[in-house]
Amino acid sequence: MEHREHRIEDHALLSDRRGSALVTREGRIDWLCMPRFDSPAALCALLGDDRNGHWTLGIRGGEATSRRYHEGTMILETTWTGPDGTAQVIDMMPSDITPEDAAEDPSADERADLVRLVRCTEGSVEVEQQLRIRFEYGDVVPWVRRREDAEGASVISAVAGASALALRGPGLTASDHVHTGRYVLRAGEEQAWTMTWHPSWTELPRAVDPQRAIERTATAWREWLGRVEVDDRYRPEVTRSLLVLHGLSDVIAGGIVAAPTASLPEDFGGERNWDYRYCWLRDAALSLEALLGHGHVEAAVGWRDWLLRAIAGDPQHMQIMYSISGERSLPERELGHLSGFADSRPVRVGNGAAVQYQGDVVGEVLVGFAAMREAGLEETTWSWSLQRSLLEFACSHLETQDQGLWEMRGEPAFFTHSRVMMWAGFDRGVRGVEELGLRAKDGELGRWRAARDRLRDEILREGVGPDGAFTQTYGSTEVDASLLQLARIGFVDPEDPRMVATVRRIEDELMTDGGLVLRYRTTGQDGLSGNENPFLACCFWLAEYYARAGRIEDARQMLDRVLACGNDLLLFSEEYDDAHQRMAGNFPQAFSHLALVRAVDALCEAEGSAAR
Repeated sequence: MEHREHRIEDHALLSDRRGSALVTREGRIDWLCMPRFDSPAALCALLGDDRNGHWTLGIRGGEATSRRYHEGTMILETTWTGPDGTAQVIDMMPSDITPEDAAEDPSADERADLVRLVRCTEGSVEVEQQLRIRFEYGDVVPWVRRREDAEGASVISAVAGASALALRGPGLTASDHVHTGRYVLRAGEEQAWTMTWHPSWTELPRAVDPQRAIERTATAWREWLGRVEVDDRYRPEVTRSLLVLHGLSDVIAGGIVAAPTASLPEDFGGERNWDYRYCWLRDAALSLEALLGHGHVEAAVGWRDWLLRAIAGDPQHMQIMYSISGERSLPERELGHLSGFADSRPVRVGNGAAVQYQGDVVGEVLVGFAAMREAGLEETTWSWSLQRSLLEFACSHLETQDQGLWEMRGEPAFFTHSRVMMWAGFDRGVRGVEELGLRAKDGELGRWRAARDRLRDEILREGVGPDGAFTQTYGSTEVDASLLQLARIGFVDPEDPRMVATVRRIEDELMTDGGLVLRYRTTGQDGLSGNENPFLACCFWLAEYYARAGRIEDARQMLDRVLACGNDLLLFSEEYDDAHQRMAGNFPQAFSHLALVRAVDALCEAEGSAAR
């Protein structure tokens, strides 16, 4: 089967809220992580080539003419036109398992399924497939054999180490460690092929009922989503963004991953390739604020419980990120057998930034907890105790320089955004006691107040340059798009002269010819070779700032500009190469989608206020 080189935006996301897959317009699954988001990929051609594993399914001699998600779901439907007929291909990962299911039946969490159903809608079509399974990120050829399951059906079983995949469906034959096949369907006929992950030491899992799985999964997605309250102009984008955030939330553990992929390049052909399949406390807290703004309080409960387990009894050793189930060790390593997406090397899995100190993280978490309180979620004894411990942790790090929001790999410094987020954390803690009656132990409230006041004075003295604009770090002259968050968090008003001066510098120095926003200039604290592309969350932040500052027309134009960077399924990557009109970085990115929701909400609020 012929295939072309793919761009990041060619892909769609499939998720069962435990693991994920990416599939191209032409039906090529080139990234598959089951049963967890951070499981070693069993199909990994995305970061290499055919030899590293893919499952391509299409119509022989045909063309994929359109694709869409079923409304309110992550169930993908692709329409094909062939020489003698038309067909629909439905790709999905059943996601109807609940935490209650897992509690009642531990084996329910010992499988993960991928369903590919082809339905001939007119004439006849010949389904053509090629499957090459390669475990451990495309490096391990499995032991493959045909077996019979408990019902006597033939199953292709692939095993390597602790993982096994069971493939069901007709017409596939093996040759040289690859399975290929063709299968004819006529109008009104349909056929499904399913792949099931299970531990290699267990019996073959029972077959999944494709139609039932599709129906139950669609119901689960739609019941969660409910009605999205947003202006009709932006309803499709906000709806899809909420579904992406839900799709990146682990249904069992409650954690939220930053993205389902690893090592998609920020700089094509360069070294800026990172594994984002982990739970950043910052990203998760911001995701929750976006979800809470649309009524999804249950997501906050799951994440709060996950956080309590992850940090456990010693917040003094808190990390900035954890695995989806709360593990602390995320060793970063390079996979030399992979050529990288668009020859971008090294390919990395794991993430060494887990051991960095980033001063803003505690503040983001505490602001997230405050948002939960505002949404009506009552504090528990343990949740407030954790926040008190985090505030004391912040007190003990007032003199500690950090790596900043962007995980700079240069020398640590006092990043202005980090200091402001520490201020915000103390502010929310003090207000929780003073306004809501939360209890602090002797001396705590005084320490928090003093730290808040000290940080504010310090930031306005050390974090503002001679031109009256906030700076990236104390004593530097660089500007940073993270400073757009200072107005959102309430440190200054949007129309404060220092904020206005900062935005003017961002527009002058960080905005590209295409009107998109870079995070920062890579000549400063960055610590890496190469350059970056515009960062989509920063573009949405600027739109949000414009809205809050009353610059409504600027907000609309900025929002329209960045929304045009999404693909046909309204999915957004981390960055966008506007010079070559292509996505960059891991995909789809929670940070981009949560920032989209916040920007739209801010614009709609500003338009409503202006109309009154």
